[in-house]
Amino acid sequence: MADSELKRKTAKGLLWGGLGNGGMQLLNLAFGIVLSRILTPGDYGVIGALTIFSAVAGIFSESGFTLAIVNRRDIDRRDYSSVFWFNITVGMGLYIALFFLARPIAAFYRTPEMVPLARFLFMSSFFGALGTAPSGYLLKNLKIKQRSKSLIIAVTMSGTVGVICALNGMAYWGIAIQTVTYSLIYNLLLWHFSALRIGFEFSWKTISEMFPFSVRQLTVALFNHFNNNFFAALLGRFYGMVTTGFYTQGNKWTTMGYSALSGMIGSVGQPVLRQTVDDRERIVRVFRKLLRFTAFLSFPAMFGLAIVARELIVISVTAKWLPAVPVMHILCIGGAFIPISTLYGNLFNSIGRPSIYMWNTVCIGLVQTGAILLTYSGGLDFMLRIYVAVNIGWLAVWQFFACRTIGLRLRHLLADILPSLVGAVVVMAATLLLTRSIEVPVISLLVKIPVAAVLYTILMWIVDSEMIHEAIGFFRKKH
Repeated sequence: MADSELKRKTAKGLLWGGLGNGGMQLLNLAFGIVLSRILTPGDYGVIGALTIFSAVAGIFSESGFTLAIVNRRDIDRRDYSSVFWFNITVGMGLYIALFFLARPIAAFYRTPEMVPLARFLFMSSFFGALGTAPSGYLLKNLKIKQRSKSLIIAVTMSGTVGVICALNGMAYWGIAIQTVTYSLIYNLLLWHFSALRIGFEFSWKTISEMFPFSVRQLTVALFNHFNNNFFAALLGRFYGMVTTGFYTQGNKWTTMGYSALSGMIGSVGQPVLRQTVDDRERIVRVFRKLLRFTAFLSFPAMFGLAIVARELIVISVTAKWLPAVPVMHILCIGGAFIPISTLYGNLFNSIGRPSIYMWNTVCIGLVQTGAILLTYSGGLDFMLRIYVAVNIGWLAVWQFFACRTIGLRLRHLLADILPSLVGAVVVMAATLLLTRSIEVPVISLLVKIPVAAVLYTILMWIVDSEMIHEAIGFFRKKH
């Protein structure tokens, strides 16, 4: 594919990826605000404690085959059918196992009422197995628009169901019903938009050929999930459901921020890089452009989220959730670097080195877990700071392997991300200084966001940022 055509598809994919993931997070935000006003921290704590189990089951059900489909050069109907039947079988087996494990899980948390809730919530992992094949098909063919439509429709419908349930006094059951409804609708829509047709064909050869790649993606997903949810499981056991609820609330807002960015980058990262794998200079050029774009968006977005954390919490979910604000402050700093780490993972998968991505994810997970256990006595804030510091510091490890595989130098990394990083820090500090006298949360929020956006745009224009010129040129062309 020529550079001009690849650039056009990348820009289109980023646009629809941004709209889809951004729209999904905004809808989640809106529904989350309503639910948070109705439900208690304890309600969120119960769901947060179970999330680690349902998500692990979902990861095993998918088994890394979505990206394995993207990575496979030649793929036909038999391959898609084989993946579908394999994932369905694994998903059903896992649900049956979790059904019987619901009682021991409830005993672990000393919450007997978790048993029926867990058995219902775990259905979401089985429904997730339905969508692996069509999701891989859409991603491989850069049909990001269809994936985005599926996201937005599923979030809208499931969020409405969740709010109705909560208003009718169903407490944490409302969140569980919302989660299961989302999983079912989203995966059915993937089938609708992909128009993929599956037969009764099954080939162990196909599965065995894709398995070495998929098992590495499975390992990565498991460790990522473990890293993201270890706090909730730990807090639920030792500090109770209320503290877990505050952490879950703060983590939810932060995750919405960096997930929208990671989802947008991930929707095009691996498919685009995969098409440049035969030309080393070209893959470096494309990767660096994606890196600059990621930094250009991620740092101001996540640092901006940090400076409006208090206003967002007070306005949206009321002051009863204020203990979640310090959690957001810390996690937003680490969250700014997560999309960059995701992009490095896309790079290693694309060049046929998924083991690098896998072992880096495993090692950082082990280091973070060890650091958490060693600093547990210092309290939640201290643990979070250590967790974030390890995550940021590991960027040097990602860069080391990128240098060895494609020749990307450290000076390239610094040149690509430092302008946006320094610019975002300067702009957010200036925004806080300019708005420090505003005490009304609504006014503070409405002033901080446009001030930060304008200052960042002006600063990037002054330093002649490539990204600001390309963004303006793209939207002029679209207009």
